[in-house]
Amino acid sequence: MNPELRTIETQDWITIVILLGLLVFVLGKYFYQTRFINFIVLPFNNKYIFLYGKKGKWASSFNIFMSVFQLLNYALFLFLAQQLFFDNVRNNGPMLFLVILGVLVTFHILKITMQLAKAYIFNTKKLVFNIMFNKLSYFNHSSIFVFISNILLVYVFYGSKSVVYITILMVLAINLIGFTNLLKNHQKLILGHLFYFILYLCALEIAPLVILGSYLKD
Repeated sequence: MNPELRTIETQDWITIVILLGLLVFVLGKYFYQTRFINFIVLPFNNKYIFLYGKKGKWASSFNIFMSVFQLLNYALFLFLAQQLFFDNVRNNGPMLFLVILGVLVTFHILKITMQLAKAYIFNTKKLVFNIMFNKLSYFNHSSIFVFISNILLVYVFYGSKSVVYITILMVLAINLIGFTNLLKNHQKLILGHLFYFILYLCALEIAPLVILGSYLKD
């Protein structure tokens, strides 16, 4: 077998981001061990949603830990994916990562603000809080696979588009499970507020993703 020379840009700052994400993840596990055990099996057991999906629980310290973990890893994943698919961003380095992270954090905060505003304006707090907790939990869980993908893309399968595609499919699958369970577990609540649920999906789920996707594509 002949040795193959590969030119790899310095990954020091990426290693720091990965370690920072891992630290946040470990801290969440350390401080909330019982909750973490239920969270880690979320796609296979909906017990976590029933135990912690009460009013106000979406903003718990554990969710904050997992959301920080999520944002760091999704930002890094988008950065790595852009490197693979768009040659003009290869030399932008950590600055582009910070821009992507800033966009995701801003998007996250604005979306939560809009969701809370809608909940209080239309008096649908219970419905919105349930949706927020359910969606955030599954999205946070999917970031575990994104974290693994980032490690593979940086240290194992450098430049592999297959890893990117598989990761996207895994993220979609996990969140589809979450959406299906949301409909099943809260069907009476959703049917009682069907108009507001459709309004929520169109205004606060689909539209923001289209806008964010267009921005990142540009």
